[in-house]
Amino acid sequence: MTFQERFTYETRPARVVFRPGAAVSATPDEAARLGLRRLLVVCGSRGERVARTVADALGDRCAGLHAEARMHVPVEDADRAVEAVRAAGADGCVAVGGGSAIGLGKAIALRTRLPLIAVPSTYSGSEMTPVWGLTEHGTKRTGRDPVVQPRSVVYDPTLTLSLPVPLTVTSGINALAHAAEALYAPDVSPLVSVMAEEGVRAMAEALPRLAGDPENLDARSRALYAAWLCGTCLGATTMGLHHKLCHVLGGTYGLPHAETHTVVLPYVLAHNAPAAPRAVTVLRRALGADDVPRALWDLAGRLGAPRSLAELGLAEADVTPAATRVAGEPYANPREVTAQGVRGVLLAAYEGGPPDSGSRTEGDREPS
Repeated sequence: MTFQERFTYETRPARVVFRPGAAVSATPDEAARLGLRRLLVVCGSRGERVARTVADALGDRCAGLHAEARMHVPVEDADRAVEAVRAAGADGCVAVGGGSAIGLGKAIALRTRLPLIAVPSTYSGSEMTPVWGLTEHGTKRTGRDPVVQPRSVVYDPTLTLSLPVPLTVTSGINALAHAAEALYAPDVSPLVSVMAEEGVRAMAEALPRLAGDPENLDARSRALYAAWLCGTCLGATTMGLHHKLCHVLGGTYGLPHAETHTVVLPYVLAHNAPAAPRAVTVLRRALGADDVPRALWDLAGRLGAPRSLAELGLAEADVTPAATRVAGEPYANPREVTAQGVRGVLLAAYEGGPPDSGSRTEGDREPS
C-alpha cells in the first residue's frame, strides 16, 4: 500500500475527560474551567434520570433541566430549547445522552453561540463533530459550524451500563459507519485512517462481549473509546452516500437513527468498494475479514440487530422516491451517485439479504 502523500488535516479543539464516574465528578470541573456559571442541562425523556444526577452535581451552576430532546432534532424542539436557555439566563449548556440530546445541544449552540459540554451515554459520536442537523417539514438539513462542537466531552463508561443490548449494538454499528465512510472521504488523511482502523477494530471486538455481558465495564469502556475515535474521524472528513441516505431515511421517512445506519452500512460499502480499495484494505485488517460488507452484515445478524429497511418500517414504494431525493443533491462519494445506483442500494437494504457488490447496485428490477 503506497503512502498517501497529499492530504490536509485540521485539528479541531476539543478537551476529553475519560473515566468511570466522570459524569458527576468531572462535569462541574469542566464548567468551572470554561468559566460557566449558569448551565441548562438538556436530555431526552429516556435519559432524564441520568441527566438529573449531572444537574445535581453542578449544584448552583445548574440553571435548569430541559428534557425534550427527540430524534433528528425537529426545528420546533430547537426553538423551544432556545427559549428555555434564554428564560433561564444560561451562559452554556450540558447535553447528557445520545445523539438526540447532543444534537439538541448543538442546535442551541448554533442559535445562541453559547458553549456546549457533552456527556455522551451512547456510541453516536456526535460529540466529536462540528456537524449539526435540524428536521423541518420532512427534510433533515445538516451543516458544519465550529461553534457547535462541544468545548469539553466527558466520557463516563458507567453511563452506558444501562444501555439496552439492542441499542448498544445498533449504536455501536452506527459508530463503525462513521469510520468506514471517513476512510473513503475526499479529505481522508493518514491520521484519520489510523483512528478509523483502531476504532473499527475496538468496536467490533467490544460489541459481541457486550451482547453476552452488558454490564462488562471493560467492554463498555472499549466501546466508548471506539466511539470517540470513530466520531473524530467523522468530524474530520466529508460525509458521503451512507450518511446522506440515512439523513433522508430518518428525516423524511422517520426511520430510527442508529438502526438505519446499521441496516444501510453493508450495502453502501458493497456499492462503493470497487471505487475505494484503500478503505476496503483498512477495513479488512480491522475486521479480520476478506469480505467487509458481508462481515458487517453477519455481525449485525449475529448480535440480533435489524438487517432490512422493511423491518424498520420503510415501504417498498418509498424506495424509488427516496433514491431520487438522495441522488438529487450533490455530495462527495468515491463512486458516482446516480438515482439508479442509489435505488439499487436501497432496494438491497429494503430486502435485507446478504450484500452483493454486483447484483443490486444498478437497480436491476422495479419495485412491485
